[in-house]
Amino acid sequence: MKKNSNSIALSIVIPVYNERENVSRLYEKLKDVLSHFRNSYEIIVVDDGSQDGTFEILKSIAQKDPCFRVIRLRRNFGQSAAMAVGFRMSRGEKIITMDGDLQNDPEDIPLLLQKLEEGYDVVSGWRKNRKDKMLVRKIPSWIANRLICSVTDVRLHDTGCALKAFRKEVVDRIRLYGELHRFLPALARVEGASITEMVVRHHPRRFGRSKYNLTRTFKVLMDMTSLYLFLKHLRNPLRFFGSMAMGFFGIAMLLCVWIAYLAGIRHFPLLDLNVLVTLVFLFFVAGFQWMFIGIVATLVVRTGNREWGILFQRMGHE
Repeated sequence: MKKNSNSIALSIVIPVYNERENVSRLYEKLKDVLSHFRNSYEIIVVDDGSQDGTFEILKSIAQKDPCFRVIRLRRNFGQSAAMAVGFRMSRGEKIITMDGDLQNDPEDIPLLLQKLEEGYDVVSGWRKNRKDKMLVRKIPSWIANRLICSVTDVRLHDTGCALKAFRKEVVDRIRLYGELHRFLPALARVEGASITEMVVRHHPRRFGRSKYNLTRTFKVLMDMTSLYLFLKHLRNPLRFFGSMAMGFFGIAMLLCVWIAYLAGIRHFPLLDLNVLVTLVFLFFVAGFQWMFIGIVATLVVRTGNREWGILFQRMGHE
């Protein structure tokens, strides 16, 4: 497999949204840390539709530093979308992700890279001494961590920490949407990545306003449900959809037996029998629909696996 001639050693991906007071300070701290970095690097900041002048400050920094790259999204698409863009535009063999609010400490970057060199594919930060409000941030985050770990079977203390280190080949196979940035370790596990975590520093927010609110919890729950189905039934989705179909077929058959019994009762209203027959028809149709969806999903998965196999064969000959 050939390496990209434009590849570099390290990419730091930072999604930001309305962080005017923080981006200059974050850049200065990053430069202090990266000044000791011997290999090539780039800092990619994805401005997720900021409206407070954040982009203008980022643009002025990029004009002075060729290692500093700025990507501006037309509107606020969300952290997952911003991070996905940063991943796609990154050229580093190793990738660090972090928030742009100065709560993550850039001095932890060398430690994450050192841990990555031990043979892991993903190193996730653990904000053991988290500096956030208890009711608004800590308790909901603790509940979310427990749910995510139980659903994804990835045992981490802090799934929501943005400070993580990845190998490029793992990131290239991850597709983000919705609020899936919280599930990056689980998505990496699907790709066969080895995952570990390490304690990182965490600072209280000094400037700007937090973008987190409890309304995001519903989105996280919906994405967690879809991720659960994805993780459990990725190899053979027909098992899940087929079991749903069998359930509807079973209900329809029980209704048929019930109709046969009621038909033998002389004074049972004919109208009620017609309603039950209609229900039987609807349950049978629903069962066939679930079965059809399962077949289509299986074909999609097998086609995708075939395409990946062809791709790897081509890469092996390069």
